[in-house]
Amino acid sequence: MNEKPVVVLTGFGPFGQYKTNASWEVVKAVKDLGVDDLGIHLETKEIQVSYKTVLEEIPKLWLEFKPTLVIHLGVSAAATELTIESCAHKSGYRRCDVSGKLPPDGKCVNGVCEDVYSELDLQKVVGDMNNTNIGVSATISNNAGRYLCEFIYYTSLCIDNRHTLFIHVPDIGKPYTLEQMAQGIKVIIGSIMDQIGRNSNCENVQLSAQDQACSVKCNEI
Repeated sequence: MNEKPVVVLTGFGPFGQYKTNASWEVVKAVKDLGVDDLGIHLETKEIQVSYKTVLEEIPKLWLEFKPTLVIHLGVSAAATELTIESCAHKSGYRRCDVSGKLPPDGKCVNGVCEDVYSELDLQKVVGDMNNTNIGVSATISNNAGRYLCEFIYYTSLCIDNRHTLFIHVPDIGKPYTLEQMAQGIKVIIGSIMDQIGRNSNCENVQLSAQDQACSVKCNEI
């Protein structure tokens, strides 16, 4: 049994114009940097840009690792900073994934509320990030894009919105290097761990019947 608090960090695979997805490259770079100084155990996962994959894999990650923190990364052509998303929505998903599929009625099958917000202190996270000297800045957004980035965020927020965050990263070199973004994500992880405490692993994660039915519903996509 792992004695360190577990942090799960995910990035997406290729889609559209992004043959190499910066979000997954940043995840790998964070792992290469090492997180021993943060006192955590890091688990990483590449997620296919697929509604079905998200609905099947994300609940499994929560159940398997019982993480203290889950951070999802995604790439955005509009991002010029590390963009911390504050919320996600249940409906409005009208853009096909890499398999050409949509969720039924453009909605996430889990969750009840139309809008779910992270309960983390995002202003503190941004302040901690922007007070570093690594040459990277962060900002807060309330529009995660109604695609897989927002869909994965909604899925995790519905499981535990006290221990979940989504961050959009710019493409590599626009304007930050891969190393700069990895350092920035590491700062953010440290900031959140200080905020929520290091002894709050979600040992009692219990997925609702609706969450557990996600993989069944996916078969209808």
